[in-house]
Amino acid sequence: MGGAAYTGWALTPAAGPATVTAPVGGTGAPSAGAPSVPASPSAESVAPAAPAPDGLPEIDYGPAPIGFPDDPDTLDTAPLTEGVRPQRRLAVYDAPGGRPLAFLMPTISGVELTVPVARREAGWTAVLLPSANRKLAWLPPGGFRKIALRDQIVVERVPYRLTWYRDGAAKHSWQVSLGQRGQETPLGRTFVLGRTPPPESVYGGVDIYALGSVPDDPDSVPASLRGAHIGIHSWHHDGELGQQTTNGCIRLTRSGQRLLLAEVPPGSPVVVVDALPTPPPTA
Repeated sequence: MGGAAYTGWALTPAAGPATVTAPVGGTGAPSAGAPSVPASPSAESVAPAAPAPDGLPEIDYGPAPIGFPDDPDTLDTAPLTEGVRPQRRLAVYDAPGGRPLAFLMPTISGVELTVPVARREAGWTAVLLPSANRKLAWLPPGGFRKIALRDQIVVERVPYRLTWYRDGAAKHSWQVSLGQRGQETPLGRTFVLGRTPPPESVYGGVDIYALGSVPDDPDSVPASLRGAHIGIHSWHHDGELGQQTTNGCIRLTRSGQRLLLAEVPPGSPVVVVDALPTPPPTA
C-alpha cells in the first residue's frame, strides 16, 4: 500500500492458463533441486473429511475466518512448485480429518483462484490461505486441478530487495520500498492473488499485483486503506527506493513492475524474509 486509497481492488482476470508439470525446487535460498512439496505415498490412507455445514463463510477478499493453523515453514524460501485451482466450492479444514472452517471458491472478486501447495499429509493438501497472513488451509482430495508454478518472488526487508526466480534460478533483482515503521511489510509466505489497474496516477500508470497477504495490524493503516491487501506496485517516482515509506506494500520501478506483470502469473508464491543467507547472483 502506497498512501492512496484503493480499498477493495477490483481484480482483473489474467490471460492464459498455467501448465501442469512435475514439481521442481530446493531448500534454503531458492534453487533447483529436490521438490519443495513432497509427494504423498500412493498407499497412504486418506483421513476422512467431516461434512461441511452450508452456513460456513466463503473465503473472499475480506479477512479470512479465524481458526486456521499457522504455516510452520512460513520463512522457508524453497520454491513452492505446485498450486491447486478449485473447480467448485471446496470445504477447507484446520487439519487433515479436522474441522471444516470455510469454503474456498473457484474465484475471488471474479478472478480465477490458484493457491500454492505448502505440504501434504494423510492424503490431504495444505495450501496458503488467501486473505490472511502465515496461515494454511487443508483440502481433502478432489475438486481441484493441479497447476505447475515456475515463478517465485522473494522480498528481503533488510537490503530492500525483490528478486524474481524462475525454475529456482534468479532472473532479476530490484531495489524496493517497503512498509514504514508500525506498518511493516508482513513476513512470510503468500502468493500473487491477482492484478488490478492503478486507481490513481501516483501508481505510475502500471497495474498492481494484489497478494494474498493483508496488513499485520489493520488498524495501523489509514482509514482509506482498510480492507486492502498487501500489493506489489510501482510509483510515480523512484526517489524513495531503499526506504521504509509505504503502508506495507512492496514498491519497485515501473519497468520492473511491467516485467513482473508480463512474466509472473497469479498463483505464483511470494515470500518475505529479513534477508537471504547469501545474496542472489542478480543482486
